Amino acid sequence: MKQRISLGRRFRIYFFAGLLVIIPLALTVYVVWNLFIAVDGLLATPVSQAIYRALDIVPKYRTIPGLGFIALILVILTVGFIARNYVGKKLLGFGDAVLGRIPVVRHIYTTFQQISQAFLADHSETFKRAVLIEYPRKGIYSIGFVTQDTRGIVQSKLPDDVVSIFLPTTPNPTSGFLLFVPKKDIVLLNITVEEALKLVISGGAIVPSVVEKQELINGFGIAEDENFFQE
Repeated sequence: MKQRISLGRRFRIYFFAGLLVIIPLALTVYVVWNLFIAVDGLLATPVSQAIYRALDIVPKYRTIPGLGFIALILVILTVGFIARNYVGKKLLGFGDAVLGRIPVVRHIYTTFQQISQAFLADHSETFKRAVLIEYPRKGIYSIGFVTQDTRGIVQSKLPDDVVSIFLPTTPNPTSGFLLFVPKKDIVLLNITVEEALKLVISGGAIVPSVVEKQELINGFGIAEDENFFQE
């Protein structure tokens, strides 16, 4: 005989089911809206005032909503266009040289420049693959992200061929640890970086589906593209 659910319990089930739908949606709208307001506010006032003066009209509102956002996009596109041609590259190189000679400023500028290039450049290898490594001790595994095939002074001092791995913290993956792990000790995961990040942020609650079967090579799970590190 099927057990009947009481009215109070049914109410709680529906209430929490509604919260699970509304809370993520409301928080997403809140964050996106406030981000839009912040970005739009950077150029909204000067651009709106310039348009009012050019058209010789009395403004009804101090700023035109959305105009600052559009202006910022156009500025970014313009700078990108300039940076991609020969003259622009020369000007940027000159600007880098000038900023590189200013004490304090050069360290700040160089740091932000390197971070931007790592995460935004087309040739970036940052977070190229999601992997498993044995950490913090043998027998316990953690999710990490391949940032690059380690080169330079670090690789020259190590006997094994190693890979640079960023090990994020949960639930905030923007902080973490940089580890240099031998290639033979790495398990390549057949999931996207986005899926792996969801797994990290959710504390393991959101588990991506297994798409491909992995093979064990030398005791470690290696995906079909086992030559990944030779790319």
